[in-house]
Amino acid sequence: MPDVRVRIKPGSRAGEHIESLADGSLVVQLRARPIEGAANDALLALLAAHWRVPKSRLAIVRGGTSRQKVVRRP
Repeated sequence: MPDVRVRIKPGSRAGEHIESLADGSLVVQLRARPIEGAANDALLALLAAHWRVPKSRLAIVRGGTSRQKVVRRP
């Protein structure tokens, strides 16, 4: 499966939500804040549950400190 572009919105009060866009990218709302990697961990956990794969199979390959990320999925 190809890498997926993801835009995150950390610190969302509305809860965690994944929205698919027409170009194949995702917009993900997270409750976690971007402090000490908490938002990245929450992102990988949410995507792993959504795609039904172990979290260890996913990796952020670009944008570790940015809101625009690229996630490698199996």
